[in-house]
Amino acid sequence: MTISEILPARPIGLAALVEYAPGSIVSRVVHRGGAGSITLFAFDSGQDVSEHTTACDAYALVLDGRADLNIGGERARAEAGQVVMMPAGVPHSIRAAERFKMLLIMMRS
Repeated sequence: MTISEILPARPIGLAALVEYAPGSIVSRVVHRGGAGSITLFAFDSGQDVSEHTTACDAYALVLDGRADLNIGGERARAEAGQVVMMPAGVPHSIRAAERFKMLLIMMRS
């Protein structure tokens, strides 16, 4: 299934729309618009996104596996089914404690 095949009122499994790649982070944009963006990610174990800030609030919904996050100096471990909020302007980073997939929702205020 491709992103363009996502239809209204048709349930799909998000985790199946992005695949793991050895030693890599794979991303796939689901939606990009004026209010923000929605992107799927698959992180191989040990991969990370270094500390950075964004102009938008970001919500990381873990779909599979576990992730370690550092948000403004506070550490959090999230696993499948959990969501973590990363406020706009607050430094944050993400590291794969093991292979994991997430849906990242970026919202402009």
